[in-house]
Amino acid sequence: MRLPPAILANAEEVLREILRFTAPADSTLSRYFRDHPRLGSRERGAVAEGIYAVLRNKSFFTDFAEAGSGPTMRRLTILGLAEAVGADSLGGLTEEETEWLERITQIDRSLMPPAMRANMPTWLFDKLIAQYGAAETMLLADALNAQAPLDLRVNSLKSTRDEAMAALAEAPVVSTPTPYAPLGLRVLKKPALQNMPLFKSGAIEVQDEGSQVLSQIVGAKRGDMVVDFCAGAGGKTLALGAFMRNTGRLYAFDVSEKRLAKLKPRLARSGLSNVHPVQIAHERDIKIKRLAGKIDRVLVDAPCSGLGTLRRNPDVKWRQQPQSIGELQIKQAAILDGAARLVKAGGRLVYATCSILNEENDDIAAQFLAAHPDFFLLPMKQVLAEQKIELDMDDYLKLLPHRHHTDGFFAAVFERKAMLKKAVAIDQVAIDEAAPALAPATAAAQ
Repeated sequence: MRLPPAILANAEEVLREILRFTAPADSTLSRYFRDHPRLGSRERGAVAEGIYAVLRNKSFFTDFAEAGSGPTMRRLTILGLAEAVGADSLGGLTEEETEWLERITQIDRSLMPPAMRANMPTWLFDKLIAQYGAAETMLLADALNAQAPLDLRVNSLKSTRDEAMAALAEAPVVSTPTPYAPLGLRVLKKPALQNMPLFKSGAIEVQDEGSQVLSQIVGAKRGDMVVDFCAGAGGKTLALGAFMRNTGRLYAFDVSEKRLAKLKPRLARSGLSNVHPVQIAHERDIKIKRLAGKIDRVLVDAPCSGLGTLRRNPDVKWRQQPQSIGELQIKQAAILDGAARLVKAGGRLVYATCSILNEENDDIAAQFLAAHPDFFLLPMKQVLAEQKIELDMDDYLKLLPHRHHTDGFFAAVFERKAMLKKAVAIDQVAIDEAAPALAPATAAAQ
């Protein structure tokens, strides 16, 4: 069934705005669809997938769109829609455009130069080559340019994974268990979840398997005091609350009132009552200082480039600039330093990003350890063994889409040395015992 010719004009209109890269593609699309309520679900899906196809393949598509005759933006749109829904589904093409599209679709992309096939800015491609090597960079690029599946997390307070799978099958939606996250389900198609009783009841939440694994390695337990330091819309917060079995106290900190507002309806569905959303002004907010040295587990899912999420947000690679990585490093180090003050002796601090760059990951972890001798690194292999997660890692968690079929995630786990607390206590005893002897000398000095 062909799409109406007008859909090509709709897609071209919104693509033109998105390629200015002044806002995230998903927010621009959402606003466009609100302004055009007459577009049906099939048409909205085609426009969105066509836009994302252009963003994934921008280098390759732009070369061929500019080489042909006619408006470049229209040809870009045609290539994106053909990639998303198939060339046979497009209506409104001229005879010349149809012939041109047939020639493009017959090209073997595996024969293209690596930089063009990778479909990313030169600065990013060069960084990945230096970090991963040429062969693995191409595997990574191919994975990042593929569409991500839909991953779900089962809310253990309301259902089991088997029960959720059975309920989805009745919809009918086919799902399979994720290999690493014990409560994860993977759906290859993208159904309208918001209309399903399973979703409305809070029994399932949308969450990438990598994010679920990250939530689990925090090691939050019943009765703990836990802080999700950069909670955002609260996906990891909800997972942490479920791991705590709705006990203890879980603070969801964020500087954005808008992001925390998105957590509220999700929190209501989840059935959790141990979560306390708190808006903070910055990482040294007085609200944070009141909890200093009292928290068992702190998760810092730091603001980052987001380059590990390109399967879902392909516009990020075009919106990010090389100089922004250095700016993010300063912010990441400051946030991690502020969050560390919360951790009690023997408590754990987890630093995480959805980046695939060492500058935002290994380098920040090493910098933190150098500046904080009261913390030590827990090898990730030990943390994963504690949580019974069958992943082969060394010191850090490094999830990559071409290896693990998740978004790209990094995590480091630090523990605050318990001996410092004991040493302080011993020193205080020594001072108290010496006080009578010191008193006369002090009085004489005054």
